[in-house]
Parts: sequence; structure tokens; C-alpha cells
Amino acid sequence: MRVYFLSYKPAILKLNGLYVGGIDLFERHIELELSDSVLAEIVPGENLQPVNFFINEKLLFNPPEYMDVYLMDGEALIYIREYGNKNIKLSVIAQTRFCGELVTIFSQGGAFVSVEGTGYSLTPLPAKFLHAAFSEEMLAGYPVLAVRGGNELLILSDKGKRIFMNEVESAEFGDTLNITAAFETCTAAKAVCSYGYDGEKLTLLNSKTIETRPPEKNILHFAFFESVLTCGNYENYLDDELKLKAGSLKKYLGDFVSVTVPTEKFYAEHKNERAAGLVYPKAANLFEVKYFAVELNGDKISNVFPAE
Repeated sequence: MRVYFLSYKPAILKLNGLYVGGIDLFERHIELELSDSVLAEIVPGENLQPVNFFINEKLLFNPPEYMDVYLMDGEALIYIREYGNKNIKLSVIAQTRFCGELVTIFSQGGAFVSVEGTGYSLTPLPAKFLHAAFSEEMLAGYPVLAVRGGNELLILSDKGKRIFMNEVESAEFGDTLNITAAFETCTAAKAVCSYGYDGEKLTLLNSKTIETRPPEKNILHFAFFESVLTCGNYENYLDDELKLKAGSLKKYLGDFVSVTVPTEKFYAEHKNERAAGLVYPKAANLFEVKYFAVELNGDKISNVFPAE
């Protein structure tokens, strides 16, 4: 089996104790037999903890928490998306009192938020909250606490409950919560959303996806699948005949969660096909990639089908 390795931080890869090479966000692969149960060790820099695991059938069906595994036809991709920090000293990043609750952002091998008052809660946070700032806001007449860590936004209710956490480009508080969030797509698409608030939870009132630039023709099929995923105006990519079936395309493609570029092996076996990999969740940290291709009628898509 061909196994690809990715790491969100630059790291070195060892197999059965032998140095193999460096890995990062650029795919690198080796050929392995799962029956050999090869011991892999991945060692990052920045004083982060290494990870180690056996590459076998069990790993590809029950990956550990720090790893995402993607299964493809005769291939697998292992993505290390989290490393522990060797420095586990507790350090307070920011702290405030809000509506009788003590809210603390701290690091201890990672970022966390604790809320103490009428109750107690402890929630892990993305690493961007290692640099965090508070601001008190009013939303639909209720006080809320906004915690910003880079482009990550966490909103706590006046009772200290998490009501929102996501990456945003902008957020406006008032009678409604209005946010703009960027997607990593070919068209630099953005979601513009409005939420109502009843003091307990947010309710999505309306949402639209805006594509800020047209795709180049050679990546038009990627832009189409991304538009389906982000609920954009994907019917604009279809010719007149297929546009009549636009409403059923989302159901036909299923509940995929991202779009990826096919592997080198796929392209070698499917020359000249305009295909993309659609990623479907199978279990915790485990995904399956299915390939779909398109045919063009001029600059419009006339057919969508599984690439087998």
C-alpha cells in the first residue's frame, strides 16, 4: 500500500528506527505492507513532543486523537494535526470576571478556557488562543463575552456557556450576530451569516456564500465541487441541460466535508480526467476519499460522475 505522510509542523519521519526524511504540508509517500506493522516515529521541532505508532490495519480503522487518516483506493494518507508540548508549566494568558463568572485562558501543554462560578467547565482551544483578548459585547440585549485568538472567535454567554467558536474575518454584535468567514477555495469564497440569540443559543437566520473571484478553466471542476460544499451558486457552473438537475446534485454527491486534489497514482491511472477527491467522514478522525469527475460543454459542466 502507498502511504502518504503530512504534518502541520515540519518534522522528521523514522520507520523502524531508521531516518526516512522530512515531512510537512507537502505530501510525501512510501510503499508499505500493512502486515509488516512498521513502527513510525514523527519528531517535530519547536520543543514539541514526538508521536509514534504502528502502521497496520488497526491504525487505518481506529486512528489516535492527534491524527487524521484518509483512505483512498489502495492508498492511505496520515496527517499529524497535533503534537503535545514538552513545556507543561501552567501559564495564565488572560483572565477576567464576567457576569459573576471567572473566565481564564491558560496554557498547559496547549490552550484551554476555564469558567468558574455557578459551575465549572474546562474546554481545550485551538493554538491561536495562546494569544487571546477579551471584549464584552451586547447581543440581542444580552451580555456576551467575546474571546479572540487571531482570527478565531469564541463567544460565551452570561452564564459562561460556549455559544460560538469559529474562524471569522469579521464579527458585528447588535440585534443579531453578523459574521463573515473565509473558505479556502479556488474562488476565495466567503460565508456571510446572521444569527439570532435568545440568551441561551444562537440560531442561524440567513447565510449566503460569495465567490470573490472566478476560477481558471483548468481548476473549474474543483471550484464547482467547492461551491457545492459551501452552498454557493454551484448551478452557475452547469450547462443548461444539467442545470435542470442542479437540485439533486447535492444529494447525489452526498455529505462530503472537503475537496482535495487527487494523488499522483490516481492521475497516472486516469489521464486527462477532470477529477477531484471528495472527503467523507467514516468515524472519529477517519475519512474516505471518493473521486468524482466532470465533462465540459465549452466552459460549463455537462456531466458529473464517479471516477472509477
